[in-house]
Amino acid sequence: MPQIHAARRARAREMVRALGAGAVLVTARPNVRYLTGLASTNAALLLPADGAGLLATDSRYALAAQRDAPDLELLIERFIEGKLATEAARRGVTVLAFEAQEMTVERHAAMTRDAGVTTVPFGRKIEELRMVKDAEELELLATACRLSSQALADVLPQIRPGLSERTLASLLDYRMTELGADGVAFDTIVASGPNGAIPHHAPTDRPLRRGDLVTMDFGALYQGYHADMTRTVAVGEPAGWQRDVYELVAEAQRTGIEAVEPGAEAGAVDAAAREVIEAAGHAEHFQHGLGHGVGLEIHEAPMLGYGRTGKLADRVPVTVEPGVYLPGKGGVRIEDVLVVTAGGGARILTSTTRELLVL
Repeated sequence: MPQIHAARRARAREMVRALGAGAVLVTARPNVRYLTGLASTNAALLLPADGAGLLATDSRYALAAQRDAPDLELLIERFIEGKLATEAARRGVTVLAFEAQEMTVERHAAMTRDAGVTTVPFGRKIEELRMVKDAEELELLATACRLSSQALADVLPQIRPGLSERTLASLLDYRMTELGADGVAFDTIVASGPNGAIPHHAPTDRPLRRGDLVTMDFGALYQGYHADMTRTVAVGEPAGWQRDVYELVAEAQRTGIEAVEPGAEAGAVDAAAREVIEAAGHAEHFQHGLGHGVGLEIHEAPMLGYGRTGKLADRVPVTVEPGVYLPGKGGVRIEDVLVVTAGGGARILTSTTRELLVL
């Protein structure tokens, strides 16, 4: 998709010119991929305020760079950042912007030691561009979500007492890959019984037991795009308190989803769902933010949380994932990926029912 990447670079160049820099050195891996199409563990892009960019990577990725970024000049070099900074100076750049949020002090010192340029922080400007997805990105994200939902549908019949958290996580991971995912978007969470009170519990050998609530937080990775969904199910008939907590979280999520629309304040979306949980007396049992953006990273802008600023816009995907966590007893979280739509409201990409499933 060279035309898409060229259009993205054109928008980035406007930001370089607005900053008064001669070029920007893009080093964050997701940002390099966003602007060039190349997925690499060692790549950077020198993007001048005017003119073509220079993509640098090492010999392991040379053929991939030629294939994915045929419209860019290519530099094959092992130690790329210093080489690109020196090349920027050679081309007349005196002020070089860089991604300070990603670069260490040590790397910056090495990069500028012999370059002869003045550096200025570029900020998270590429991340800002990445918030609003184009049609191709939304299709990739939708595919990742579809694979995730299908994997859960296929694994649900295998959930039973005696199955361990670790085995259940492995079943989900394997099924997503079997369906066509490139891998998993993050380490799958399976939290059963009292472990459900730990939002980011790492799966253990604990066997599922009748009467457990089981929270599964997982997602497929597809061509660089990350899905993220959470469902909580009951193994056997749930107790009254379990149904009550589940319905409370489901109501909070519905309220949060209804608040997702173009122009909505990020903090206000969080508050809409949080107030439902607080009104039920569980304020201390919901401490994390309501959601986050997804795309080339599993957590990216915008963040939906208390105190967060900024407004949602058309074609911005976010998660809505309230939870209630009761120490010593268990917890419930329900999460979906939504895309803000210009007509108002949001389109949900994760299709699994949000009703409590009793297995």
